[in-house]
Amino acid sequence: MTTASVIDYSRHQRPVKRPLAVVIVTYNSADALGGLLDTLGHGLNGVPFAEVVVADNASSDESVSIAESHSIGARVVRTGRNGGYAAGINAAVATIDPSADLLILNPDIRLEPGTAALLAAPLQRRGIGMAVPRILHEDGTLYHSLRREPSLATAWADALLGTKLGSGLDRGECICDSNVYDHANMVDWASGAALAVSAEARAKVGDWDESFFLYSEEVDYQRRVRAAGFHIVYVPEARLVHIGGDYQRNARLYSILTANRVRDYSRHHGAFSTMLFRFAVVTGELLRSVGGSKVHRAGVEAALKWTGASEAVAIPKARNA
Repeated sequence: MTTASVIDYSRHQRPVKRPLAVVIVTYNSADALGGLLDTLGHGLNGVPFAEVVVADNASSDESVSIAESHSIGARVVRTGRNGGYAAGINAAVATIDPSADLLILNPDIRLEPGTAALLAAPLQRRGIGMAVPRILHEDGTLYHSLRREPSLATAWADALLGTKLGSGLDRGECICDSNVYDHANMVDWASGAALAVSAEARAKVGDWDESFFLYSEEVDYQRRVRAAGFHIVYVPEARLVHIGGDYQRNARLYSILTANRVRDYSRHHGAFSTMLFRFAVVTGELLRSVGGSKVHRAGVEAALKWTGASEAVAIPKARNA
């Protein structure tokens, strides 16, 4: 990770001149969506032109009616199927002007005033393809949302040392040093709960990979953004609240997350390296399942059963990553 002095965007912030499209993917998200839409009014302060697009993955609850009736004026794209998070993003983006930047949000996000403009402003600079915010838990504490590129070193550090200790030694995938979050930086990737994408980056990178269905699609997409020659910047002044985190309690979601970690790694490394990465994941989940955790036992099973094929399953409620 490189400090922001290299890009220096925060000292000379450019006004937002391009249109911004807010993309929200819903699947039975009625209990969360209204709260996000309520915060968009002040969250979009400073953005001269914005539209809100809700891509609904065949919800059976009131998600669509909530979006259509809200005063923010959201436009709903009905995908007609539960094709996953990436498929929802792609369906929404296909209807958006190519000149618009994107702000992709989980339905359980709550924006603070001016957040969208703070994320959109860096995108006005050449070479910056994505901007990511400071994410807070519902209680106001910091969510460690920044990540390092997955590798054998990060996988084994997380497995043997745990997420926080491994990161503290500058080895784990999660960047858990809270001091890092006080400064603008360029990052490898960040949580997919809230991401701003420039029009130039999305034109060059193309669609999100729908084969992941849920989890690791943001890892893949941000890797492709970097490979296309763009920077991903962290903007600490842009603040929002993320209410989610169901995968930490839901064994089914955690299984998908674990399998897709291995799947993502396997696409960029050989069979032997993938075997070692998979073994690291299994080792870590085994160590954390000793106390009887159903979630981590599900992680063990998912990593052992992984075959490399995509898995099409129903998402239980909204995506909370």
